[in-house]
Amino acid sequence: MKYTFSEFSTGAIFNIGNSDDLTPFKKAQQINLYTFIWANSQPVELVIDSVPITLPANHILALTPIQYIQYISGRDVILYQFNREFYCIKDHDQEVSCAGMLFFGNTNIPIISLDEKEQQKYKTLHEIFIDELETKDNIQAEMLRMLMGRFIIKSTRLLKAKEGIIETPKSSKVDLLRAFNVLVEQHFKEEHSVSFYAEKLFKSPKTLSNNFAKLNRSPLQIIHQRIVLEAKRLLTYTDKSAKEIAYDIGFDDASHLSRLFKKYTSQSPSEFKKTLTTLA
Repeated sequence: MKYTFSEFSTGAIFNIGNSDDLTPFKKAQQINLYTFIWANSQPVELVIDSVPITLPANHILALTPIQYIQYISGRDVILYQFNREFYCIKDHDQEVSCAGMLFFGNTNIPIISLDEKEQQKYKTLHEIFIDELETKDNIQAEMLRMLMGRFIIKSTRLLKAKEGIIETPKSSKVDLLRAFNVLVEQHFKEEHSVSFYAEKLFKSPKTLSNNFAKLNRSPLQIIHQRIVLEAKRLLTYTDKSAKEIAYDIGFDDASHLSRLFKKYTSQSPSEFKKTLTTLA
């Protein structure tokens, strides 16, 4: 059974699924969401960024939205998936953020091994997830984010303890895309131009854009979407004015942020804020 949570005000999505949700990936394609694949009682055969992987039973694999996955076989699977708006919209310690060790902060494929004790802990956490997804109230989103934060913290600790990683090709475009995303997470409040990130990566802006050719988003769109996501977060979770938020995100003129925000959301920051008040 698939469980789905969505939040209109932020565009947040969180899903818990199973092997049926991997069947669309019989042909390799981008996963598009932050994803944990948990092989429960039997191995799962996958190809990640052209690298064949056998995920053993009682192991969890972490993927970023930009990675390509092909599902080969394996039935007893638990799948956790979410978008930036679900988890990355909140403040998190760098190590367990969306640029942390499990995601863009790692140039390899992180695989977490669960011993018998950890298996029970994760199964208990999974049951709490399901219970919370079946509880519809005004604090459900916060509870689910808190649970995912706990899941990520536990997984990061286990990964650090055992360093269960699989090498990916060093020349892979995925490494460049990850590096770009990490830089955006670090600098999006001060640097809004593709040229800055291209220089940091020792690439020309054109070369960087060519590496994003297979994505539905250009480097500039990723920068802009991260800025808009931060604006959403501040509008949703703080009392700051649009002008204060624009300054926080590196705009001298609030109208520049307003135009960018409206381009991606079809609302001005003030209109978005009013919508939150209406929904409350």
